Amino acid sequence: MDGSIRKIGIVGAGQMGSGIAHVCALSGYDVTLYDVSDERTAAGLDRLTSTLDRQLSSQKITPAERDAALARVATSSQPQALGQADLVIEAATEDEIVKRKIYREICPHLKPSAILASNTSSISITRLAASTDRAERFMGIHFMNPVPVMKLVELVRGIATEDATFAAARAFVETLDKTITTSEDFPAFIVNRILLPMINEAIYTLYEGVGSVESIDTAMRLGANHPMGPLQLADFIGLDTCLSIMQVLHDGLADSKYRPCPLLVKYVEAGWLGRKVGRGFYDYRGETPVPTR
Repeated sequence: MDGSIRKIGIVGAGQMGSGIAHVCALSGYDVTLYDVSDERTAAGLDRLTSTLDRQLSSQKITPAERDAALARVATSSQPQALGQADLVIEAATEDEIVKRKIYREICPHLKPSAILASNTSSISITRLAASTDRAERFMGIHFMNPVPVMKLVELVRGIATEDATFAAARAFVETLDKTITTSEDFPAFIVNRILLPMINEAIYTLYEGVGSVESIDTAMRLGANHPMGPLQLADFIGLDTCLSIMQVLHDGLADSKYRPCPLLVKYVEAGWLGRKVGRGFYDYRGETPVPTR
């Protein structure tokens, strides 16, 4: 454990928030998982518990490690519960307005020395920092999904981030058994700046009738040795998240090559957001996923 960071607050008990809570608790940190309702925090804790149980059944962790990790996690729907945290990681939906609103609600309850970080995958860290009371103690700590499995964490400094903040965040991430990559604060950072235009191009390939869902995913799995096809990956990420990252790239870099594919927009408008709702480029409601185009 990093000496200056002992207690972690996590804002948002969804897939990312519960995953971050999981790796922090397993690494020996006390964690407070905060969300707006007890139902959400309970769902997050259930998700965290089932992931620990899966790791236990595959013998990645021991029963003692599982029990110790669970004992370190507290949940709350009150922002005051974040008051003792040395580091608070916001893992809310990829929407700048939502994130700014959260900072207004939680900042008055944080101790002055606390570092505030965002798990955003694309939004300007400098701009988010400016909407807080601690721009010098604010930065991006971007975990990959699913957090317990993926080894990479992107660290992103805003223009105001102090060296001490960056050093403390780096030391903390190193204790989680993750690999760090450092990105400058440009739209979508490194991973999504490269990955999302590829996914968007795969959707254009489908939109223009060059190939079917199945042929595109098979081509990239076997022809480029990707572990999953780009359309399957888009469904996993969430098509709404894919669209919002493409919009951030398009707005932030003003280059037509980042224009979101109209078919991606149409799927999001239809509410076909991928695996989390049962339908996207594949239909997940049966025994096996079936392409929707």
